[in-house]
Amino acid sequence: MPSFACRSLPITLLALLCCLGSGEKAFEVYIWSEKHVVEAWESWKVNCSTSCDNPKVGGLETTMSKMMLEEHPQGKWKQFLVSNASHDMKLICHFTCAEQQRSEDLNITVFQPPAQVTLRLQPPRVIVGETFTIECTTLAVKPLESLTLTLLRGRETLQNQTFEGTELEATVRFNSTALTKDDLNFSCQAELDLRPHGGYIIRSISESQILEVFEPIQDNQMVIIIVVVSLLLFLFVTSVLLCFILGQHWHRRRTGTYGVLAAWRRLPRAFRQRAM
Repeated sequence: MPSFACRSLPITLLALLCCLGSGEKAFEVYIWSEKHVVEAWESWKVNCSTSCDNPKVGGLETTMSKMMLEEHPQGKWKQFLVSNASHDMKLICHFTCAEQQRSEDLNITVFQPPAQVTLRLQPPRVIVGETFTIECTTLAVKPLESLTLTLLRGRETLQNQTFEGTELEATVRFNSTALTKDDLNFSCQAELDLRPHGGYIIRSISESQILEVFEPIQDNQMVIIIVVVSLLLFLFVTSVLLCFILGQHWHRRRTGTYGVLAAWRRLPRAFRQRAM
């Protein structure tokens, strides 16, 4: 037993030295981003660093535009300015130390807020009891699955809808009936919830639209309207006829027609017959 222990001791020490040597060569790579959720086309800072004391090569890999801002004298960390992001992407930091290369990646979510929310009423004027449509549209929103559109009547929620897919345009419609003669105030709110991606909530609201509501015209009111219109038409025709008659009378007096006719009547009947 003692001789076996003596023979196994050098092997154990050799294995321990090898483990210590490999531990000295091990290193870590870290990536830090100023933002994990960024707006399309904006710029932000990204830092790549390593635990290696003297790395040979290191940097940031990305499909977006990048510019190095600062660097450690021995290359242990580098800071970059990343910009012009138009879609979700992955950032990769890498370093080479003692002939070994290691990397670390980070996913970045790119969003486009609902900058323009449009509300339309079809038609904008209705009679009590008629139906109308409320339509809300917003353009160029990313990610679409985080968007919710809410139709509001005053502070009352009429309908809300959360979207899915890759389309850049989102539309929600709601059909309703005007039940009172009071004008109604409508608006639409767009909410982009970026909390699942490490961000926050962005809200935009449309301009308010007022639906004009009128009472239907009753039968007796229609009769009154018809009578008034008929009377006005009669007076108009009568005035036109009077103007025509008076104009003809004035014209005949001016041309002497009435004086010649009166002189003809004063002539003796026999003379008039001889003249004929």
